[in-house]
Amino acid sequence: MPESPKADPGRSASNLPPLSLHIPEPRYRPGDTPDFGDIAIPAVDATPRPGEATKPDAMRELCYGLVRVLDFDGAAKGPWDPKLSPDRLRTMLRTMMLVRAFDDRMFRAQRQGKTSFYMKCTGEEATSVASTMAIDRTDMVFPSYRQQGVLITRDYPLIQMMNQIYSNRGDHLLGRQLPIMYSAPEHGFFSVSGNLATQYPQAVGWAMASASKGDNRIATTWCGEGSSAEGDFHSALTFATVYNAPVIFNVVNNQWAISSFSGFAGGERTTFAARAVGYGIAGLRVDGNDPLAVYAATQWAADRARTNNGPTLIEHFTYRAEGHSTSDDPSAYRAAQEASAWPFGDPIARLAQHLELLGEWDAERHAAQAKELDELVKTTQKQAEKLGILGHGMHQPFETMFQDVFEEMPWHLKEQCAQMLAEQEAKFGPNWKPE
Repeated sequence: MPESPKADPGRSASNLPPLSLHIPEPRYRPGDTPDFGDIAIPAVDATPRPGEATKPDAMRELCYGLVRVLDFDGAAKGPWDPKLSPDRLRTMLRTMMLVRAFDDRMFRAQRQGKTSFYMKCTGEEATSVASTMAIDRTDMVFPSYRQQGVLITRDYPLIQMMNQIYSNRGDHLLGRQLPIMYSAPEHGFFSVSGNLATQYPQAVGWAMASASKGDNRIATTWCGEGSSAEGDFHSALTFATVYNAPVIFNVVNNQWAISSFSGFAGGERTTFAARAVGYGIAGLRVDGNDPLAVYAATQWAADRARTNNGPTLIEHFTYRAEGHSTSDDPSAYRAAQEASAWPFGDPIARLAQHLELLGEWDAERHAAQAKELDELVKTTQKQAEKLGILGHGMHQPFETMFQDVFEEMPWHLKEQCAQMLAEQEAKFGPNWKPE
């Protein structure tokens, strides 16, 4: 019999240090003074703009750089400048300001007990508004839970969004979805899901169907950097690269996944855009607080997808200026000054500064628009609250809980529904209706 192999004495375990695990730890905790001075900020013209048909392996460095257009003096420079008209820029600014006004008022409504839950996107407005403006309205979006800017950009009625948040009798989803989990397929907006990253493979499937039918519509989807650690994320990228699906993957790297910083999703090792390299697809890393850079990168990726050159992964490098949701207290896990120390500023302020530099905007018009939008949201809120808020009783008929599950309701549910309606009539009378 052959002699058993002997251990190499030079590789003896006694000569090696004990194994250990690395536990990611955020750089700053409550009480610390944050300093982001080590973040590399390349010059505006440092990141080249390749042609939309460029092979992914020829543009790997774009996964590690940073697409920028707006310099910190407000000037638009470099090869990625989309050269939008002043009217287009003002529309973008107005939409981002409307998203912020909507967020502020709905946040206060939750604090007043009018709804159970809300999530703001303060500081991240460009990642949804500018992205949506750069694609066609017929393209399908598969959002995560912080893309209210997509709906507002596509002129979805604010009152419909509020009705859904309040789950009142005007809610077309009949109170079945958690607040802010909108669904508006008629506006090309797939239903929001609380199960993170599920929208990624759904977007790829939709895009594959569009291509197999010979259509010209593409799909775009969003997730946070934390969700990029989910299995669905990687399954989606596998299918997209194998079948060359016309889809844009947006990873909003806002540094925090609830109370876990980006290192727990792999952010300490490399950029999130670099995940594109391993799948052989195009990747871009973008200043997510620069609306023009977000627009330009999305437009580039959309043109690439629409010309059968494949999917693109875009990392939006940004910062979550507020808590994860109304259920979260960020002061418990991050330094109080982090948001103000973030070196890339505020997307609304940066776009306003750019318009002022062009002579197309000023502080007076900005203040007037902010007041106008706040009044618009306030008026709409009053209209929505007439249809009901949390704690004002049930807003939908009892029987709706049995509907829209089966194409034809099975006998046992019909029986249960009839029994419940009989009990309702006995308790409240034959003419009782939800408030």
